[in-house]
Amino acid sequence: QVQILESGGGLVQAGGSLRLSCAASGSTFSSYCMGWFRLAPGKEREFVSAIDWSGGNTYYAESVKGRFTISRDNAKNTVYLQMNSLKPEDTAVYYCAAGDPMAFYDSSTYYSHSSYDYWGQGTQVTVSS
Repeated sequence: QVQILESGGGLVQAGGSLRLSCAASGSTFSSYCMGWFRLAPGKEREFVSAIDWSGGNTYYAESVKGRFTISRDNAKNTVYLQMNSLKPEDTAVYYCAAGDPMAFYDSSTYYSHSSYDYWGQGTQVTVSS
């Protein structure tokens, strides 16, 4: 069982930056693949970014590529999402998720919410224009 807690959300002006943190419990954190998804009002849940267990492979949605950076610190059981050049369309609740690496048999699986077993409660990000 993995418990996840996101933090770092808030209100920021367009062009600003935020860093989201995702703290996970459990001694097996370093073996999990981690992802960020977001949910905006009236829209479906959207993949944002993911990182494999080692941090050696990262994945991004086209809409955030070049602006967001995902990283992890296995010693701290924490995953980060650095968000720069924020846009109003980035406004959403951001969710962190963890998944057993056995489910990630190819790169496409990182983009699917069904690959992840554990989810946090989410943190609100609001970008004003």
